[in-house]
Amino acid sequence: ERTSVASVLDELARTLGRIHEDKGIDLDWDADEDLFFLGERQDLLELAGNAMENACKWGRSRVRVRAGRISPERLRLTVEDDGAGLPPDRREEVLRRGTRLDESAPGSGLGMSIMEELARAYGGALSLSDSSLGGLQVELLLPCAEA
Repeated sequence: ERTSVASVLDELARTLGRIHEDKGIDLDWDADEDLFFLGERQDLLELAGNAMENACKWGRSRVRVRAGRISPERLRLTVEDDGAGLPPDRREEVLRRGTRLDESAPGSGLGMSIMEELARAYGGALSLSDSSLGGLQVELLLPCAEA
């Protein structure tokens, strides 16, 4: 199955924009119209949705999402925010199922571990790093289909 990355990101951006309307998050996304995830739509919604929801939750005012082909078989999806970020020594911890670093915010502590497991199931990977916006950057490497 192949899934349009742009259509999924557009759907998520519209939904999250409504959910976080009171926060005034500027959610900027970009993906080529001919970029396709080699997998099920629901799985891409889960992967991108968890990353984008976290960025909207923890970002102050900006979330940037970029997706592009990095090889004939692989795409990169990055989600960045301008929040407080996550110290490097705590990044592995948030990937463990059920781990929540901030108990004051809503959530189950499952999103990041689900993203990592799902990315690995597709032969991909998830990594966390500092964002150029000042917060956290989530990078997903996933299989892509031909246009």
